[in-house]
Amino acid sequence: MKIEEIIKSNVSLDDAKRVILNLMYTQNVVAEKFYETLKPFELSGEQYNVLRILRGQKGNPANMCVIQERMITKNSNTTRLIDKLLLKGLVTRNVCPNNRRKMEVLITDKGLALLEELEPIVLAHEQLFAQNLNQEEIIQLNDLLEKFRTLKM
Repeated sequence: MKIEEIIKSNVSLDDAKRVILNLMYTQNVVAEKFYETLKPFELSGEQYNVLRILRGQKGNPANMCVIQERMITKNSNTTRLIDKLLLKGLVTRNVCPNNRRKMEVLITDKGLALLEELEPIVLAHEQLFAQNLNQEEIIQLNDLLEKFRTLKM
C-alpha cells in the first residue's frame, strides 16, 4: 500500500517527503510488532537492546557510557533501563574498583537465559519483514539505508 493511502493524503507528495514518511511509518510498524513480540516477557525494546549489548561484552562489565553509545535509541535513559533490568534480576551493577564514580554492569545467567529463549522469537520477527524481499533486495535495501542516513554537512 502506498504511503499516501496509509496517511490518507489527497496532496501529491514529492519523492524526498515520501521517503521520509515511508521510513518513519515503516519504523513504527516494525517497532510495534517487535514490542508485541517482547510483551509476554515484560521487556521493552530498549531493555532487550541493553541485554544484547551486555551479552556482547562476553563476561566483561560495561559502564553506562559504553552502553549508551552502543544503544540503537540514543535518547534512552540508560540508568533507568539498568534499574529496571536490575529489579528483574537480569543484570548486576557494581561500583568500578578503579574509579568509584563509574558503575559496571554485567548480564546475569538469568539475562543470558532470557536472550537464549528470545533468540528464535526475534529471528521469526526479523524473517517476517524480510520475507517480501529476496537476498539481493535485502542487501540493496541495507546499502541504500546506510547511504541515505549519511549526511553531508
